[in-house]
Amino acid sequence: MNRKKEKAESYSYLRDVLERFCHHKAALVSIFILLIIVLTVWILPLVMDLDPYTTDSGAVFAKPGGEHILGTDEIGRDLFSRLIYGGRTSLIVGVLSMLISVVIGVPLGIVAGYYKGWVEVLILRMADVFMSFPSIVLSMVLVAIVGPSITSVTVVIGITGWPQFARIIYSKVIITREMEYVQAAKATGIKDGRIMLQYILPNALSPVLINMTFRTAQAILMEASLSFLGLGVKPPAASWGNILQYAQTISSLMMRPWMWIPAGVLMLVTVVTVNFIGDGIRDALDPKLKI
Repeated sequence: MNRKKEKAESYSYLRDVLERFCHHKAALVSIFILLIIVLTVWILPLVMDLDPYTTDSGAVFAKPGGEHILGTDEIGRDLFSRLIYGGRTSLIVGVLSMLISVVIGVPLGIVAGYYKGWVEVLILRMADVFMSFPSIVLSMVLVAIVGPSITSVTVVIGITGWPQFARIIYSKVIITREMEYVQAAKATGIKDGRIMLQYILPNALSPVLINMTFRTAQAILMEASLSFLGLGVKPPAASWGNILQYAQTISSLMMRPWMWIPAGVLMLVTVVTVNFIGDGIRDALDPKLKI
């Protein structure tokens, strides 16, 4: 009977969460827009003959039109193809780096919140050290050490983001660990690992889920910033960030806006939609957090 009651309560809670999320119009519209962007950057290359690498020496700095929908760059590469493939890169970097931050930060935050003493102090001081440096500066230093590439940028952004998740789940765990059901589990002799995984994590996970969306948006912007500064994704690989490098020169900024505006607009729309989805998840999981 208890299991049936627990399942019924869980189903009721999930239904309430879904209903609250569906009432968040901005989040629903954002999901639709983001889905279009994701499907476009992944499916369009399969149905169109897009080549972001081949150069056309006869069409250098070509204006939009004809064979090149968005024109070409300084060596004749098709900017529409690079925009689509660049979207793939930016989204992959954003999602994977967020997952790296979660994989590192969540376990450390749980351990710090569950145990007291030197373990808690060590993990929290490590987080303080990472958070004491501006993330963009720390990322630039780490990327410069290991060398710029898609892999290194993804890993570096992921590493610099773990304290955010550790701190968030730590604040929940220090409350959850004092709950009666956790104390009862300890009294029955259940091992700490199982308690943390089965009793504490599910009840402390909601702020992590909320922050995952915001961290993804931050990671996309971080990749763009690093690539804009020449320390991110290196050509010939394309990303929205290194496409925005064209805005560094006055000639491209003023006379060739087609070279950088599409990437800027797509990145802006993607970041805004991801943040709106995060707002919707936040309001659905905990309406009290609504500002």
